Amino acid sequence: MKLITLLLVCFGLFSCATYSDWKPTVDSYKDPYADRIPQDMAECKQLSYQASGDGTEETVKGVVVGGLIGVAGGAVLGTISGDAGTGAALGAALGGFGGGAKQGFEADSTYKKIFIKCMHNRGHNVLN
Repeated sequence: MKLITLLLVCFGLFSCATYSDWKPTVDSYKDPYADRIPQDMAECKQLSYQASGDGTEETVKGVVVGGLIGVAGGAVLGTISGDAGTGAALGAALGGFGGGAKQGFEADSTYKKIFIKCMHNRGHNVLN
């Protein structure tokens, strides 16, 4: 039961860290397509989301994979110290936490890179 609680806490911490509120800063000075910035932002946001995957879904994958790897490593260490169950639970929690964080941050980074590239390809000067 402790294991499930710890994994849910890990998931909760990182599943909220989605990228839907982020948007690039576009310098409209001397931009021949400045009037299209709002439309291009909306379209690039949608394309970036489709190309990078859902941040929550990626976080869940990371929590599961990290948790499974953590269970194995924790069980081995727990066996050495005399309590494989506690070792496995701790390993799963730590592995799930790390895996969820890694996958969530990678999805976020991919989303931003695609968004910026899309805006550049449409002729806009993106600052961040």
